[in-house]
Amino acid sequence: MRRLGDLEAEIMDCLWKWGRPATVRDVVDDINTRRPAAYTTVMTVATILFKKGWLTREKQGLAWLYMPVRSREAYSAGLMEDALGVSEDRPAALAHFVEQMSQDEVAALRKALRAAGQRPAP
Repeated sequence: MRRLGDLEAEIMDCLWKWGRPATVRDVVDDINTRRPAAYTTVMTVATILFKKGWLTREKQGLAWLYMPVRSREAYSAGLMEDALGVSEDRPAALAHFVEQMSQDEVAALRKALRAAGQRPAP
């Protein structure tokens, strides 16, 4: 999974944060509270995200309503999987990763591992 570019990440962040379908105008207005962004640029990048399979869209009047296909958490998990994939020693990479975690993160990892162990095998 390729890491999102800066504007791609800003667009996805808006949509993940809102948890609802949104127009390009909604996204542009939000980004413009932090920095200038051209409507046409955001529209182009949203279309690219749609073509890459990151967004779905449906027509509402003259505008498209965009929605993320994956959650922010699924995106993060994909990045972590890719990072592990470049290691020749996955257990060692995982050990180094876990050493960097806070106690709360370790507790969350333990909980996730317990939940994964309770799922039926595929």
